[in-house]
Amino acid sequence: MSEVELAAIAKSFGETEVIPPLDLRVPDGEFCVFVGPSGCGKSTLLRMIAGLEEPSAGQVRIGGRDVTREDPSDRGLAMVFQSYALYPHMTVAQNMEFGLEMAGMPREARRAEVEKAARLLKLDRFLDRKPRALSGGQRQRVAIGRAIVRQPGVFLFDEPLSNLDAELRVEMRLELARIHRQVGATMIYVTHDQVEAMTMADRIVVLREGRIEQQGPPERLYADPDTLFVAGFLGAPRMNLTPCAVTGCEGGRALVDVPALGITGLAVPLRDPAAPPPRSAILGLRPEAFAPAGQGRAATLKAEVVENTGAARYLYTATDRAIALVAEIPRGQSIGTGETLEVGVAAEDCLLFASEGPRL
Repeated sequence: MSEVELAAIAKSFGETEVIPPLDLRVPDGEFCVFVGPSGCGKSTLLRMIAGLEEPSAGQVRIGGRDVTREDPSDRGLAMVFQSYALYPHMTVAQNMEFGLEMAGMPREARRAEVEKAARLLKLDRFLDRKPRALSGGQRQRVAIGRAIVRQPGVFLFDEPLSNLDAELRVEMRLELARIHRQVGATMIYVTHDQVEAMTMADRIVVLREGRIEQQGPPERLYADPDTLFVAGFLGAPRMNLTPCAVTGCEGGRALVDVPALGITGLAVPLRDPAAPPPRSAILGLRPEAFAPAGQGRAATLKAEVVENTGAARYLYTATDRAIALVAEIPRGQSIGTGETLEVGVAAEDCLLFASEGPRL
């Protein structure tokens, strides 16, 4: 068993508390992603699991065993860093087997482990090459292979794809997902890239200022965020979040006026109908959730900017990000800068948040 458990784990640097007491359990075999903006504590949390940072309080348990004060080498885990950290004078095979050699494993057994990992990572043709003769993606695979040959119960990844270009990042995301299925080990992955988190994770842990803002499967966090922060952080483009006025409640719904959409009396479902919402709130609506004209409540959006990503096109109503609304343009519909798009807004697709953050 390679379950990872953090019990009231905390970290302070001097008088500065960066991670207040925090509890988290990562089940055996799960691919868990820590995601959040810079400075949210995700790398510090990972380093405490690895034993590279000493907690100020609390316990780290791996497989039910308290490893809080144990050396990193005794914790039964392997870590892959942002930098490849390969030995330039060694071949791929030598880089991958170096840790096993230091551990005293016989040469034939080392070679067998390296060849098995190389086949898994599609590196078997490159075992005699040195790092300078490899692409960035291949070097990162070598770093991952160096971890795999140790057969750890837990893999830790600290933003391992951030040095790669966009195409290689996509390729390596697929590779890591495939490796997880085949190896079956517990994997904890740190990134600030919410696309990486959404595409790879069994479970996402969203961190903010050292605290867990929300955790759960990617699809649930995307569709059912608990807070304004999670709603705005997950999604590219981000969720539309615009001020609205609550004018009343009716049948478990809040009646809201949304100035940015020119809509009044929109009946938005409440998560807790028993709790009366405040007079001022924030309405959330995903860019792809705008309905075709004629469905739901009518709204008109004027295109200040049209963004073409290839797979989709997006209309931005203003260049000031604080007030911009974003809508996905339906396929086959042509629209240019300065033109308008007629859309529908369905109340069931809208979310309501308090101005201070919690979902209403």
